[in-house]
Amino acid sequence: MDGIENKKYDCSRGCVVERAETGEINCSYRPGCCKLEVYDWLSGIQQEQNNDFFEIRFKNTRKAIFRNASGQSLRIGDLVIVEAANGHDLGIITLEGPIIAKQMASRRINPETFEFRKIYRRAKTYDIEKWQEAIAREHDVMIRARQIAAELQLDMKIGDVEFQGDGTKAIFYYIADARVDFRQLIKVFAEEFRIRIEMKQIGARQEAGLIGGIGVCGRELCCSNYISTFKSITTQAAKCQDLSLNPQKLAGQCGKLKCCLNYEAAVYNDASSRIPKVSHPLEFEDGLAYLIKTDILRETLWFSYDSSSLSNLIPLPASKVAEFINMNRNGIKPASINSLVEEKEPGTDFITAVGDDSITRFDEKKKKKKKKRKPKKDVRDKGQQ
Repeated sequence: MDGIENKKYDCSRGCVVERAETGEINCSYRPGCCKLEVYDWLSGIQQEQNNDFFEIRFKNTRKAIFRNASGQSLRIGDLVIVEAANGHDLGIITLEGPIIAKQMASRRINPETFEFRKIYRRAKTYDIEKWQEAIAREHDVMIRARQIAAELQLDMKIGDVEFQGDGTKAIFYYIADARVDFRQLIKVFAEEFRIRIEMKQIGARQEAGLIGGIGVCGRELCCSNYISTFKSITTQAAKCQDLSLNPQKLAGQCGKLKCCLNYEAAVYNDASSRIPKVSHPLEFEDGLAYLIKTDILRETLWFSYDSSSLSNLIPLPASKVAEFINMNRNGIKPASINSLVEEKEPGTDFITAVGDDSITRFDEKKKKKKKKRKPKKDVRDKGQQ
C-alpha cells in the first residue's frame, strides 16, 4: 500500500511521479494518458535529417517541436529542459524520427526557415523537484485567480493554469465572450503570485480538450483525443442528416454543437443531391401518393395513399421518383404505385426485437429430464409365479 500511495498519476502531463523511500523523486512517461497522442507508424525507420527534431508535450494539449542542441542521445519518454521565452521549461518527449516530418507538414512548419527552440539537456532530479513544486501550486493559484477576477467584476472564466518548469511564469487560460481589460488584473496577479503572467484566450471547445472527459458515445472526447484544429459547426449539418434539432442532444460537454456532426455531413449531402424534392403528392391513376419518410443513405423514399397513416408504406428509389415527377409535370399519370413494388420474401427486412431486453436472455435453458419408463413385466411370468 505504501508504494501505491507514493505514486501519483498526472494525466494532464502524461507521466507517473513516484517518491522512493530514500526521498528521491522518479518521474516516468505514461503514454496511455497522453492527450493528442500520435501513433508512430514509421517506428524503426531511420532518417538522418529528422534525428535532431523531437515533439515535446507539456500540460494537457500544449505540444511543440524542438531541436536537440544538447548533443545527448535522447529518446521517447525522456524529461528534458527546453528553451522558453523567459527562462526554461520542462517537458516530455513524445515523438521522434521520421514521423516528426509528417507532424511539421500538418502544422505547416518549414524546417528550413522556422526558428526552432532548443533542447538544452535531460532533466535532473533538482529540475524535477522544482517542476513538481510549481505543479503543486497550480490548483490553488487557479482558485485564487478566479476570486480576483470576480472581485474586479471581469466577465471572464479562468479555466486552467499552467506553470513553467522553472516556476517563474504561469499561463492563465481564460474564456471570455467580449474583450477584457487585463491591465489591473495582471498587476494584482503579479503582486499576489510573484510570477510572470501570460494570459491566453481559448474557446469552449479548447477548454473541453484541456480538461478531457468521456462523451455520450462512451469514447474519449475528440477534442482531447486527436482534434487540434476546430472547424465551424452549424445546425445545417444536423438538418442534412435528418437529426432532431434538440439542443440537449446536439450539444457536447462544452455546450457547443458536437464536433462529430461534421463527420458524416459530406456523405449525407452527397446522397441528398441525388434525391429529388417532392413538394406535391405524386399523381397515379388510382389516387395520390404522399411522401411519408426518406432514407437518405439508401436513396429510398416511402409513399402512402393515406397521408395520415404510417401503415402500408411503399418504398420507391429516388431515380424512379424523379421519373414520376417529370411525368406528372407533362400531365402523365402512371397506372399504380403498387405495380412497381417488387415482391420480397417475408421476413428479410424486418427483425423482431421482442425478448432482447429480457435479463434472462443469456441464461442457459435447462433441459427437461425425460422420465425413464419402467419396463413392463410379462403377464405370463406373473401367471407362472
